[in-house]
Amino acid sequence: MILRNAQESVSKKCILVILLSLSYCLTATADEHSHTYEDGEEVVLWMNTVGPYHNRQETYSYFSLPFCKGPKEVIGHYHETIGEALQGVELEFSGLDISFKDPSMKKVYCSIDMSEAQYNAFTYAIKNHYWYQMYIDDLPIWGIVGEIEETGEDKNYFIWTHKKFDIGYSDNQIVEVNLTSEGKTKLVPGTTISFSYQVQWRGSSIPFQSRFDKYLDPNFFQHRIHWFSIFNSFMMVIFLVGLVTMILLRTLRKDYARYTKEAELDDIPHAYMDSEAQVGEVRKLKERDLGDEYGWKQVHGDVFRAPAHPIVFSSIIGTGCQLIFVAMVCILLAIIGDYYQQRGTLLSTAIFLYATTSPVNGYCGGALYSRLGGKEWIKQTIVGSLLFPLLISTTVIIINFVAIYYHASRAIPFTTMVIVACICLFVVLPLNLVGAILGRNLSGNADVPCRVNTVPRPIPEKKWFMEPIIIILLGGVLPFGSIFIEVYFVFTSFWAYKIYYVFGFMLLVFVILSIVTICATIVCTYFLLNAEDYRWQWTSLCSAGSIGIYVYLYSFYYYFFKTKMYGFFQTTFYFSYMALFSFGLSILCGTIGFIGTSVFVRKIYSDVKAE
Repeated sequence: MILRNAQESVSKKCILVILLSLSYCLTATADEHSHTYEDGEEVVLWMNTVGPYHNRQETYSYFSLPFCKGPKEVIGHYHETIGEALQGVELEFSGLDISFKDPSMKKVYCSIDMSEAQYNAFTYAIKNHYWYQMYIDDLPIWGIVGEIEETGEDKNYFIWTHKKFDIGYSDNQIVEVNLTSEGKTKLVPGTTISFSYQVQWRGSSIPFQSRFDKYLDPNFFQHRIHWFSIFNSFMMVIFLVGLVTMILLRTLRKDYARYTKEAELDDIPHAYMDSEAQVGEVRKLKERDLGDEYGWKQVHGDVFRAPAHPIVFSSIIGTGCQLIFVAMVCILLAIIGDYYQQRGTLLSTAIFLYATTSPVNGYCGGALYSRLGGKEWIKQTIVGSLLFPLLISTTVIIINFVAIYYHASRAIPFTTMVIVACICLFVVLPLNLVGAILGRNLSGNADVPCRVNTVPRPIPEKKWFMEPIIIILLGGVLPFGSIFIEVYFVFTSFWAYKIYYVFGFMLLVFVILSIVTICATIVCTYFLLNAEDYRWQWTSLCSAGSIGIYVYLYSFYYYFFKTKMYGFFQTTFYFSYMALFSFGLSILCGTIGFIGTSVFVRKIYSDVKAE
């Protein structure tokens, strides 16, 4: 019944949802109203969700518990964005009559006759520490359903029946809301329980721009361990960049000197040698100074050979380029616009940016596929367009069945799914096609410094630690080490009751992660090429992308040792979303590593004379 009502509500407003979602992303302060009120004007109290305190994602409609509504039935506005719908926000009017600056004494707004079913529902919620969330003028308010009192072996369940709202205002704007739960009433089947509320208004010196400061936790996010992790990562960058520069320049200089000397010895004509003895001397000199041929130069005829499965490879790179752009813009907009203050804004912005930046995906993926000699460019465009959306959609549909089974508010309405599908088919795909056409025509010509041999060179045997799989697994260790502290803060803000607002830290960590990923991938690629293995494209992509493996493994540690989550619902949601997050991070970092490695490979082979 709850899901059906939500679907009907969203279906009536699907066009409004799209328009509001787009305008919501274009303006940092867009909302359903202007946050200004006239004296006596209607102030809406929205009831959102209720659920276990330790399972933040397991939320249900507030009125899924047998709470009753107030007498007021008509309100002046309704608002929902696509981001709110995807996040399980279910705003329902409380029915309470609240007017700006108009105090209200204690009023009984409804009563219920406690049946056995209602008693069981309330006691279950109290046993599982259910909390509920409300909104007044976009300011969140939390309250607890009830509490347990133990008397010997008996347990008595009490519910809070009186809500006392203390609302602070500055001029004509609401800047503060506090809730006090009172009226502790014992739950007894067959009795009548009355619910009441009270509203007090007071002037406040808090400026409107700072009204969300009370919800932030600077002691948690700006703790010295956070600063220390940033400093530690920054020192890792300096050390790693210096180490890579020193090792590679020194090694490559030796290699170049060695190959140059070999070329000079080869250029000595035998006609200028007096005897066979001198020829033998030269040969011995070459063997002593140069030894047998080996190293990265030996694969110059195969290093620019197209990788296996070029359609999938170029599609992943195109998707990664788009994710990099979306992530950077989202972080910058969040720094400028304080998106943490508005429900679903960051998710709505990400969806809007992903749709409108699809030409980036098509351009990068299409250009790369063309340079690799691909001919099925339409197939590549379709794969690149739908690769990431299909992965997300498949995972979301699976966990959506779980949410529907539990009648949870996290169940995404069918019409919202249709809206997202239409965005992918009628916005993402065409824009991706435009980008692919531009990429093929502007950057699709292969311009490699070395000629590619017709017959692939056999890959020699090498030691076990030089195998691609080992290099791939080792490639993600340093990048993960540079961000794992920040990952803890991100996890805590998403899975617990912390509001993430330090996007400046996130931007700095993102830059550090990019630098560390590039340096680590270059080192791994050089080791692979030095072992005369020219399969560097997939190796560099997977080496940098292996950070997702370590993030996902860390999510297991976080679940079992840092949270008190329980139940099939929360466990399914947690590990499914963590898999999506880890895979998206793998694509993003893998693309960064491949781009950096491509520049490095082209640089070193541009100075090698093709044989």
